[in-house]
Amino acid sequence: MVYRVSEERFDEMVDDAIDRIPAQFARRMRNVVFLVEEHNPDNPSILGLYEGVALTERTFDYSGHLPDAISIYKRALENVVHTEEELAREVEVTVFHEVGHYFGIDEEQLHALGWG
Repeated sequence: MVYRVSEERFDEMVDDAIDRIPAQFARRMRNVVFLVEEHNPDNPSILGLYEGVALTERTFDYSGHLPDAISIYKRALENVVHTEEELAREVEVTVFHEVGHYFGIDEEQLHALGWG
């Protein structure tokens, strides 16, 4: 169960997924960067990771922080699919899942919404 694509094709999939973030959410995203990496060094099986302070946890004095980061892990995603179509779908789910964390949505809610 492995399907590999070039770095360029994977980047296109991530860009396509980011472009599909609904406008009402994309407008509110500030100070966040998307990164593509091969895998997470601490947990190679995770597909993505949000690192930062969720919008729901920010206080009035939140300023001057480094950007939040959403990492999407190419190799981990490739390892769970059979086709390019499955990979594109898993990339989208992972992007939306991590964006959900940015907005303060927890794991249980994300799974209930189909972004688990």
